[in-house]
Amino acid sequence: MELFGSHLDDSVFSEAKDRGSVCVPSYNAKSCEPEWFCQGAALDTEDSLEKQKVFKFRGDLATRQGKYQAALDAYSSCLEWISDNNLSIKRDILEGMARCYTRLDQRDRAMGLLDLLSKEASNTCHLTSLLLLKVSVYQHFGVIGPWMSSLQELCSLLPFNPWNWCNLGKMCLQLLEDSTTLNKKGKEAEEQQEELSEERLWLKACLCFIRTRLLLRILQQQQSSFVLRHNQNVVQIAEDALGHLNPDQATLLTLTEVISEDLNPEKMKEDYQDGMSLSSVCLQSFEERWWNKILLSGVLETDGYHRPSGTKL
Repeated sequence: MELFGSHLDDSVFSEAKDRGSVCVPSYNAKSCEPEWFCQGAALDTEDSLEKQKVFKFRGDLATRQGKYQAALDAYSSCLEWISDNNLSIKRDILEGMARCYTRLDQRDRAMGLLDLLSKEASNTCHLTSLLLLKVSVYQHFGVIGPWMSSLQELCSLLPFNPWNWCNLGKMCLQLLEDSTTLNKKGKEAEEQQEELSEERLWLKACLCFIRTRLLLRILQQQQSSFVLRHNQNVVQIAEDALGHLNPDQATLLTLTEVISEDLNPEKMKEDYQDGMSLSSVCLQSFEERWWNKILLSGVLETDGYHRPSGTKL
């Protein structure tokens, strides 16, 4: 009795018949000079895709060189040659323009592009890129509320990314140590007086640096070389920050318990959602997932809060 699939055709092992010589076309790789796209001849083409590349490369180079107006001009020209269905390049160009407007202190135009990009975000990659851009723009213009909200959204979208937690902690610590920054924000500070109080900023900073430390220690088990050394340095930054914030032992234990509930390998694998459609992703807000639990724990009602000294980290 033959097993299904056990019989082989002898022809499989027979030598192939001579089919004659096959003509293989030669291939010559295109060689480009450094910064070829800066030359005037680079635009001597009717190919819209080539023109798009030239203007984009010019914009990227000008941005890197700090020539933001020149970059804006190149990006604007690039938009004219982008096809309607090339949404990824269009988003890239608009993000570049938003960064240029920010550097040129053109706040309204930068904010307008943020609104446009927000409407067109359709997956988690788009949202991550948009939130990172928002953090950069809001930080530059000192818009504290949206700046903090964007960092918190990043922590909710990518809860196992230690760098977002570290950046949120640094922001809270910066605001905590520079009370004059809050006093200058006028109406915005008044509307968020409770959220931006010293006690809450202190508690949120503690929370973020504890989470940063926990995540990096988990990651270190799979790291070596310069990556491990870099992460060890960031762990030390978190340790120094917590030493500066000086929470008591009971507060540390409570915060660690709440912020580490989801830190297990299986949960971390399940939450991997890179590139997923936003319609299929259920995100709990920062408040729902962590902050409300912290407030319910009664930490703010204890004597665990100690005003940090004015020493900068």
